[in-house]
Amino acid sequence: MSRICYTNFESPMGMMLLAADDRGLRLISFASGKRPERPQSAWHKDCAPFAETIRQLQAYFQGELKSFDLPLSLEGTDFQLRVWHSLCEIPYGQTISYGQLACRVGNPKAARAVGLANGSNPIPIVVPCHRVIGSNGSLVGYGGGLSNKKALLFLEKQHEFLPFDGGVPAER
Repeated sequence: MSRICYTNFESPMGMMLLAADDRGLRLISFASGKRPERPQSAWHKDCAPFAETIRQLQAYFQGELKSFDLPLSLEGTDFQLRVWHSLCEIPYGQTISYGQLACRVGNPKAARAVGLANGSNPIPIVVPCHRVIGSNGSLVGYGGGLSNKKALLFLEKQHEFLPFDGGVPAER
């Protein structure tokens, strides 16, 4: 088993716990979420491995980053991994339903199973599970809390059509 390190990150959504191993980022947990994670006793506090993760999260929250480029250490069942990888294909600022996501992973009747996999995503925001909504357009289920889901979707809608020029946001 590889060494896991962690740090805390103060975001516009409140405090977040970040954890990583030698393969990459493995956890983002909202302190205000439904099931906030706590560092385990074997984990080591070290902010150095998170410099790029924090830089990208800050750029995302400022509307300057639409897609993350970070090594991830996702662990789950084959089905969960398929769902999580499909989440990364949902374009910034857009949403799909659980049923649409089920179709994307090749099992149109598995909307509930997709919802469970979506809810167990250990790396929200980077793996954008907040972009999945109910079939009627309602905001349902989010481990980080529905108010955070709403805020993330609002943030992305604000910056969705902002043109980019050389990585620096253009003026409106």
